[in-house]
Amino acid sequence: MLGIAAVRPLVPFEFVPPCPLKTVTGIPCPMCGMTRGVTALVHGDFARALLMNPASYLFVALAILLLLQWRTKKIVVPVWLIVTVMALMWTWQLFKYATGRPL
Repeated sequence: MLGIAAVRPLVPFEFVPPCPLKTVTGIPCPMCGMTRGVTALVHGDFARALLMNPASYLFVALAILLLLQWRTKKIVVPVWLIVTVMALMWTWQLFKYATGRPL
């Protein structure tokens, strides 16, 4: 993820498929903006990453943790934490959708 985010701006075409939910309904999913957020974060554009999807910080931190702890056999993430993060991400996306901010 981090490697692709590092070279993504150099690719002359968009290779990430569009969000199916947003394409069909026009409403963004909780993960909308994650690719652009991670790319912005890897390139040091912290404000843009926060605007695109605040959870991109969490995903980059998790990716770095996994790189540093690659010998760990098992990482346990509680289900309630995943559900809470997804709910917060979708709340943020719906707020941006309702207020006309960039998705």
